[in-house]
Amino acid sequence: MLRLFSCQKNQILSLSATRHLFSTTAAASSNLYSKYSFVPPPSLKPQNPSSTQSPPKKQPKPRYRPPSSLDRTGEKPLQSKLPFDFRFSYTESSTDVRPIGLREPKYSPFGPGKLDRVWTGVCAPVVDPKVGSPEDEKTVEEKRRVARERIQGEPLTNAERKALVERCQRHKTKRQVNLGRDGLTHNMLNDIHNNWKHSEAVRIKCMGVPTVDMKNVCTQLEDKTFGKIIHRHGGLLVLYRGRNYHPKKRPVIPLMLWKPHEPVYPRLIKTTIDGLSIEETKEMRKRGLAVPALTKLAKNGYYGSLVPMVRDAFLTEELVRIDCKGLQKSDYKKIGCKLRDLVPCILVTFDKEQIVVWRGQNYKPSEDGFFLTEREPFDHSGNDSDDHEVENQNGEGITGNID
Repeated sequence: MLRLFSCQKNQILSLSATRHLFSTTAAASSNLYSKYSFVPPPSLKPQNPSSTQSPPKKQPKPRYRPPSSLDRTGEKPLQSKLPFDFRFSYTESSTDVRPIGLREPKYSPFGPGKLDRVWTGVCAPVVDPKVGSPEDEKTVEEKRRVARERIQGEPLTNAERKALVERCQRHKTKRQVNLGRDGLTHNMLNDIHNNWKHSEAVRIKCMGVPTVDMKNVCTQLEDKTFGKIIHRHGGLLVLYRGRNYHPKKRPVIPLMLWKPHEPVYPRLIKTTIDGLSIEETKEMRKRGLAVPALTKLAKNGYYGSLVPMVRDAFLTEELVRIDCKGLQKSDYKKIGCKLRDLVPCILVTFDKEQIVVWRGQNYKPSEDGFFLTEREPFDHSGNDSDDHEVENQNGEGITGNID
C-alpha cells in the first residue's frame, strides 16, 4: 500500500511540473502583441469602476404650452383696409335692424388684441362709432366703389364669359364654395380669395335659408369680394375675380376664431296681431294650422321660388301655411322673418313646425320685381366679339349671333 501511494504522488507532481513548464514557454514564445499592432477598443479594456464617470444627465424638455390668443407679447394688432364693416354673416344680418340686447359681453371673435377695430357686439365697424360721422361713411362707400371698378377693369365679352363658365362646370373642376344656412360669412371671403389663386372664377353653391332672397346674396357677394357674377342658374353662381386682380395683392382678411352669439331681437310672433283682439288672434292661428299647406320645404334646399308662390297665393287666400317639418327651429324662423319683409305679410304662428302668414286687412299685391328668375342671362349684344355679319343666299349682310 505504501509503495502504491508513493507512485501516485510522484505522478501527480510530475504532471503539474510539465503543465507549468508548457505555460511559461508558450507565453515566452507568443509575439502576437508585438507582431500585430492591435489596440483593443476601450470597451474591451479592463476599467476601474471607481475611475469611471457617470454620463451627463439630459436636460428635461420644457413643458408644452398651447398657443393662446391671450399671449400676444410683442405682436401688433392686424390692420385691414377693407372698406366695410366686419360681420359674422353679411346676408343674414342687416344694418337697419338694431338689437335690443346682447347675450354675451363684447368679446371680439377675432381674438383679443388681434384686430385694430372695435367689436360692438354685432360687427367691427370700419369707422369708429364714437369718432365717425355720416361723411366718413360716404367716403367709405366711395372707396369701395372705386376699388371694385379698378379691379374689374373692362367687362368680359360673351366668348370670354362662356369660356370661364364652362371651366367652372362640375365635369371640369371640383372646386366649389358652399353657402349654407349662415349665408355669406366673413371667413368665406378668405375661401373665395384662396380659390381665385388657381382660377379666374369660382363656383358657389347656395343652399338653405339665404336662397329665399337670392338678390341679396348676389349683391353682398359682389359688394364684399369686389367680384362679378357672370352666371346664375338657381342657387348655382359663378363669381369672376376681375381683369386686374392680382393674387399676391389680395386684401388682408382677418379670420374669426369663433362664432359670436346672436344678439337679442324683438319677438317675431306677438301675443295679439295688430288690429285684432286676443280671441280673433287665437281663432286665426287655429284656422291657419288647418289650411292646406302651400308647399313643403326640404332641408338645405333651394327656396328661391318661395316668395313668388306666397304672393300668388295671397291673390285668392287670406292665410298661407308652409310645412317646415325636418328643419331646425332657427331656420324656419329666419324664413318667416324674410317673408315678412319681402312679401310683405304678417306672421301668425310657428307652432308644429309650420309657418303661417296672414296677408293683412289692406293687402295690395306688390308690383316690384325684387326676386330673380330661375336663370339669369348675362349676354350683351353690344359687347360681343362673336357678333358678325352672316351673308344669306342673296348676298345681303344680316347681323347674326353664332349662339
